[in-house]
Amino acid sequence: MKIRLSWVPNTLSLGNLTFGFVSILVASEAVSGSDNTRVFLLSGFFIILAAIFDGFDGMVARALNATSDLGAELDTLADLTTFGIAPGNLVYHMILETYKADFLGKQDLVPYGMFIAAIFPICAAYRLARFSVAHDPASFTGLPSPVAGVIVGLFPVCFNVNNIPHIITVPGFVIVALLMVSTIKYSKPQVAMRGKFSRTRIIIVLAALVILFTIIGWSQFPWLLYGIAVFYLFSGVISFIIHLIQEYKV
Repeated sequence: MKIRLSWVPNTLSLGNLTFGFVSILVASEAVSGSDNTRVFLLSGFFIILAAIFDGFDGMVARALNATSDLGAELDTLADLTTFGIAPGNLVYHMILETYKADFLGKQDLVPYGMFIAAIFPICAAYRLARFSVAHDPASFTGLPSPVAGVIVGLFPVCFNVNNIPHIITVPGFVIVALLMVSTIKYSKPQVAMRGKFSRTRIIIVLAALVILFTIIGWSQFPWLLYGIAVFYLFSGVISFIIHLIQEYKV
């Protein structure tokens, strides 16, 4: 039965990979010098959609008792595409494409924006490889790549990119990437909640969320999701700082 049902979580992982790849293709359709707001919004939306698939593949695998080494490797490769390559590609076309330098007498010969964009997939690849080799079952070491990818993917969904200075967006992009390979500890909410939610409680929570968003409007959902992701990012940083202060006092 385990072998027969393994296709279910694997299909979700492939859905993650598919939408991550589609995000890359959509962002690549951006035309230089034109208003590509909708293109970037759609590209970011596909990253979020892929994250939903990623959030369910492991859960479904455990529920069906269909976990496998193949499924774990497939999930890792999908995450690298969706939360490493796709966000880097999105930010390159959205912000960094114009970052070029003259060299050897030729104008715009060195597109150094590409190298800045490459930081994200590099950090995601290292983060995922480190997780595959060894990881703490109680916490994450470094910002999880899905959270980092969602933060980047939600950016064009929640904000007008043209209204935010690059002096804010570019360092923020690099910081999010570097947090993935940091040694900062991040909590695992799924571990804390596992076993505490029965099917009845889950149904009640989902129903409450549907009612809440019906009242305030589903258009606010990206903002809520973005707030949760950023709060999670800072929770690890703040905990790290507090830990350093306590060690210093000792």
